[in-house]
Amino acid sequence: MKKVFDVLLAHNEFKAEAFIKELEGKKPLFVCTIATTETAKIQGISAAGENPEFTDYTPPADAELLLLGKCKCIKGVPVTPDGIPTPALITMSALRLADVPVLVASGGLKVKPQIPFLELGGNPGRDIKTGNAVDNVEEVIQRAILAGKHLAKTADYLVIGESIPGGTTTALGVLSAMGIKAEGKVSSSMPENPHGLKNKTVQTGLAASGESFGSLAKNPVKAVACQGDPMMPAFAGLVIGAAAYVPVLMAGGTQMTSVLAVVNALNPDVLCNVGIGTTRWVVNDSSSDIRGIVAQIADVPVLAADIDFSQSRFSGLKAYEKGIVKEGVGAGGASIVAMAKLGDGVTKDILLKEIENNYVALMEKK
Repeated sequence: MKKVFDVLLAHNEFKAEAFIKELEGKKPLFVCTIATTETAKIQGISAAGENPEFTDYTPPADAELLLLGKCKCIKGVPVTPDGIPTPALITMSALRLADVPVLVASGGLKVKPQIPFLELGGNPGRDIKTGNAVDNVEEVIQRAILAGKHLAKTADYLVIGESIPGGTTTALGVLSAMGIKAEGKVSSSMPENPHGLKNKTVQTGLAASGESFGSLAKNPVKAVACQGDPMMPAFAGLVIGAAAYVPVLMAGGTQMTSVLAVVNALNPDVLCNVGIGTTRWVVNDSSSDIRGIVAQIADVPVLAADIDFSQSRFSGLKAYEKGIVKEGVGAGGASIVAMAKLGDGVTKDILLKEIENNYVALMEKK
């Protein structure tokens, strides 16, 4: 794969190179869209939290970490059951290095973060096995479009990330409902990707909603309502609203493909201004296929931050190289924009040192 800075041009290389050149030296705004879904509490679905019930606290804790450099709603920082730190640590480090402003937007939460945030009027998501997962999808999309339009006036471009445990399962649900082949292609926060469990969960949800593969190809709002999560309408609306005016980097892994499918179905014209930014761990993941999903939806570029923790002095960070976590809280996109804004002022080595310094500080606070 070709590189610009320490950024891999992972898919649609010509467009990816043009996209990152357009961001070079410009001033971004980072928006983190947070939400929760009961789908995350299915045993074995997510590694985001010490136990399934803890997933209600992960998104607000991630948001607090980005703005405050510490968490208020929990002690310490969000970790996997094995003690691996949240990818918000990467995001926070990259954004601080490049002095990028941050706004948090809520798609629907059980636990509110103890920081200022943009409320888009959604509710927490239900388990997709019920076939009725998300409330007032259309209203949240419209509010988010309005917010996106105004946020576009405040920066040269937007970077939008997410934090929602269980999000790759809901992504598979929406992609399947919309007729996009994603079985065995969505990623996981765990080294052993539980594709069987995800597929079974989605099939149960589709049956419960009276839908089938591809039956909602032309109805993205209903696809999200039946099989999605509350992050999706908030994120999709922000993209549609902002990308009509400025470039938008969708920061995340395979979850971004479900948002891309929704945007493509609602307003494909804005996609000429949209790219996906993720991590090397996602694009090199043999258990998922972000390129294969994107290729079925729209002709958008995929970029990947060439982050490398193999030389880290901390086992909690080195674990990322074994396929744990991989992405989240816009970690890849935040790293890409830090590199694009400051050029050689932020390399993957400089970023690793900053992450390690912040990791030490956070572990001391724990």
